[in-house]
Amino acid sequence: MGARLQAERKRLGLTQDELAFIVGVSKRTLASYEAGTREPGAALLNHATAAGVDVLYVVTGQRVPTPEVSIGADEMEALQQIRALSAEDRGAVGRLLAAFTRK
Repeated sequence: MGARLQAERKRLGLTQDELAFIVGVSKRTLASYEAGTREPGAALLNHATAAGVDVLYVVTGQRVPTPEVSIGADEMEALQQIRALSAEDRGAVGRLLAAFTRK
């Protein structure tokens, strides 16, 4: 599970510091999950889903089937702006978007 969590973090282009901040754990704790010395709980995996982690893959090794998605120019520009932010600012933007999209 740890190697798959690490693979997902790298697929998303995140450092350990960035993903740890997003899911609310220390870098050391995240490193222990990736090393396989500890296993993440359901709450952490839920936060990881919000960060874009394919949790099904992390847990089972099977990818979530995804339909092909096209992205518009305005969405691409927003994505590029978000990627240019610091890890802390990206986390803040993620939390803000989550707050706006809650039902």
